Amino acid sequence: MPAWPQPAAVAPVFPFAAPSAAMPQPPELAARAFILQDLSSQQTLAARNADQPVEPASMTKLMTAYLVFQSVKAGKLQLAQEVPVSERAWRVGITGGSRSFLVAGSRVKVDDLLKGMTIQSGNDASVALAEAVGGTVENFVGMMNRQAQVFGLRATSFKNPEGLTVAGHASTARELSVIALRLVTDFPQSLPYYAAKEFTFGGIRQPNRNLLLWRDPTVDGLKTSYTETAGYCLIATAQRTTPAGPRRLLSVVVGATSPETRANESQKLLNWGYGAFDMVRLFDANQAVTTAPVWKGQSSTVRLGRVAPVMVVVPRGQAAGLKATVSRNDPLLAPLTQGQAVGTLKVTLAGQPWQDVALHTLEAVPSAGWFGRLWDAIRLGVK
Repeated sequence: MPAWPQPAAVAPVFPFAAPSAAMPQPPELAARAFILQDLSSQQTLAARNADQPVEPASMTKLMTAYLVFQSVKAGKLQLAQEVPVSERAWRVGITGGSRSFLVAGSRVKVDDLLKGMTIQSGNDASVALAEAVGGTVENFVGMMNRQAQVFGLRATSFKNPEGLTVAGHASTARELSVIALRLVTDFPQSLPYYAAKEFTFGGIRQPNRNLLLWRDPTVDGLKTSYTETAGYCLIATAQRTTPAGPRRLLSVVVGATSPETRANESQKLLNWGYGAFDMVRLFDANQAVTTAPVWKGQSSTVRLGRVAPVMVVVPRGQAAGLKATVSRNDPLLAPLTQGQAVGTLKVTLAGQPWQDVALHTLEAVPSAGWFGRLWDAIRLGVK
């Protein structure tokens, strides 16, 4: 079996900033835990019991999908490639709750297995994909846990790729939201799979269990789950148009009492997130928020900003109270790489701290020659 590389180290996105005390109070939900994340502004809008351990059940399949899309991107797997269905994958299908009715010994396209996992929540499809990516289920589970560590997750532990109940298989609503946002951010091509309302395989038609796909045209995912311990759960994501640009929310609702309840409570939370807040565009993508001096570089200045628009959300009608100031990690010494975090945009609302946004260099600044470095070293010493 080939050696699989370790996941690349990335800056953890866990967690978004906690909701400010000035946030509007979220609605009461008939669920044990929930969290609402604003992906456009990278703000947590509401959370309750979001750090309590939960059984992730079929929400586990989001991490399975992440690793499959990662493997496809790396060229190790092709969507049109046919992979074998092992007896183990078939047996998980017949003993678990959800399945794609795969036949042991058959060969199925990766694309169909992805549809079976994302739309039908097929446990058998999940195991077949895990074996295609990791060689064995055990190797794949190791990859899942290493990727969780890369994401900065501390409470998540995977024991299988499909989510069936096993001791120690656990996560939290907050950490599940991180997996979901990384999936839709790193692999937006996954969203059409989750937005599909049905999939027919082997002559058997199965609908997507996410009822919001039929109720709200802005909803395009993401994953339902159920076990007796976890109750009925739903990770939902929606994107709506606002005057400041498109705005995407992601909700995690855990421990509802029925499929109808998890859909209703998720819709209530999403609608509140869109209705209780205004989104404000502070700066456009690649727009300089400020220009900073650089020492010992081929350029004496560098522009700071973000490659994506700088967005914040505020309680409806309070945008006039926004103010922003820049804090820099001075002195900035070359070499600087493009995209290097070197400052912070500190946003306040009505004089109170609201959000901190990291500022990055919008271009690289190589080191100056020896004379330029020496001269700036002398100037810095005097300064």
